[in-house]
Amino acid sequence: METLKHECGVAMIRLLKPLDYYKNKYGTSRYGLDKLYLLMEKQHNRGQEGAGLAYVDLDAPAGTEYMFRERAEGSDAITEIFRKVDASTAGQLYMGHLRYSTTGKSGLSYVHPFLRRNNWRAKNLCLCGNFNMTNIEEVFGFLTAQGQSPRLYGDAYITLELMGHRLDREAERLFAEAREQGLEGLAVTHYIEDHVCMANVLRSTMVHFDGGYVMCGLTGSGEMFTVRDPWGIRPAFYYRDDELIAIASERPVLQTTFDLESCDVCELMPGQALIVRRDGRSSLEQILPAQKLSACSFERIYFSRGSDCDIYQERKRLGEQLVQPVLKAVSEDLDNTVFSYIPNTAEVAYYGMVGGFRKLHDEIRTEKVVVKDIKLRTFITDNAGRNDLAAHVYDISYGSLRPYEDNLVVIDDSIVRGTTLRESIFKILDRLHPRKIVMVSSAPQIRYPDYYGIDMSHLEELCAFRAAIELLRDRGMQQLVEDVYRKCKEDPLSENHVREIYAPFSVEEINAKIVEMLRPEGMRAPVELVFQSIAGLHLACPDHPGDWYFTGHYPTPGGTRLCNKAFVDYVEQVLKLRLPL
Repeated sequence: METLKHECGVAMIRLLKPLDYYKNKYGTSRYGLDKLYLLMEKQHNRGQEGAGLAYVDLDAPAGTEYMFRERAEGSDAITEIFRKVDASTAGQLYMGHLRYSTTGKSGLSYVHPFLRRNNWRAKNLCLCGNFNMTNIEEVFGFLTAQGQSPRLYGDAYITLELMGHRLDREAERLFAEAREQGLEGLAVTHYIEDHVCMANVLRSTMVHFDGGYVMCGLTGSGEMFTVRDPWGIRPAFYYRDDELIAIASERPVLQTTFDLESCDVCELMPGQALIVRRDGRSSLEQILPAQKLSACSFERIYFSRGSDCDIYQERKRLGEQLVQPVLKAVSEDLDNTVFSYIPNTAEVAYYGMVGGFRKLHDEIRTEKVVVKDIKLRTFITDNAGRNDLAAHVYDISYGSLRPYEDNLVVIDDSIVRGTTLRESIFKILDRLHPRKIVMVSSAPQIRYPDYYGIDMSHLEELCAFRAAIELLRDRGMQQLVEDVYRKCKEDPLSENHVREIYAPFSVEEINAKIVEMLRPEGMRAPVELVFQSIAGLHLACPDHPGDWYFTGHYPTPGGTRLCNKAFVDYVEQVLKLRLPL
């Protein structure tokens, strides 16, 4: 319902046969480029702010370009960058990126891939990724202490500079080896290109970072790599055969693009890198020791494509596990209850919920009550008018309920800020005159920000946090806010002190306060919120235990530090505005 800015998406292809092979077999010399386009379009859901591609032509003679990059901004960026690519494009290594800003920084200079140029092919580096680094200040300090002066302050650019520096050192190490062996001239260059060890480069680079990431790169001499963070926070999948190697952020994207079964696609493991050498040989290397698995559960609930075979079943289980609390909310009156969902990402969880109810009651009444009308172009008006337009993004199916007789149960994948509920959903559902509205979330209450690649970094944006603060005020417990503020200032690393803000209240108490806060003036129908439980989340998604959004248990020290800092920033902003805590 409330669109979150997704993390980014990545796509890579390494062709392993001569280019004529693909032209003869598939009838096109643009086989690699066409497949990259499909991989990117199938992941368009992961980023609509910008897109970029890069490719390397290993056969380009000296004096001609061999490493190419195109970038564009906007929702049509994919089409634009592929339109720019010359029809005679030839290359063996391809990389694509879809961007959603998680830092608030925008502009073409922040669109991936990032490119570091050099006259030596082996020292050229092109980098993109799905990531957010939580300790970028420390890495920036490390670079400047060495005498470097990065031109941009951002995790992507600083990662490029640090990795580029390590790639330079690797090339210089090989240069010394070659000279010790008596090699001269081009023989030295060929020795370097044939012996670059990207595992060395990655180990000496990624050890400096705290965060969630899938980092992808190409070198001008033909090395290709993808490395995943040691907690497995961000996802990556790959496929290998004798024709190509392909990498993407999501499994079904590879399945559809290359007509594969799910078992053909492998997942890159935490701390692991898939490295492809210049000659096409590939290997899996453990770059950093794997840490406690913290694969993101929000990927399964919302961000990743629901067409993945495992995600589809997980989302159905998320819905089915809500049967008992929903049954209680409607006082077990299933004869007078209509079930529906918010289009479109909650649809699979809806099927699971309805399937669970049909095990209890054969005649379950289902309707498509909520309709997503159009994507309104709200940028054409001022802020006051924008909220009014946004309220009409959704509409209802009139006559789908018996007025004043039927309960209405509506499931969504998550409730984050609550803005759409207040400005739109509750108002339009009330027009149907339901006896009661039960608003269901297939995710638990989102209580804490994300710092690993999703644009959700401010506590005050979260309706659960605002509700807890309001409850503290209602009960005269403002001293707890001051106590937590002091702990966050004095000890930002050892634990997440913000968890204490929620400790005095039950989930049901926070639910009731959220309803009170979001209920629009003049609404008649009573409303009850039902959220997924933490236990239910882990039962549905057992292989993705990363739940920091809901529990505040961040997998890395950087996440804990930033959450505590977010609370400090919140309190200081409140005091600056002279508002009561």
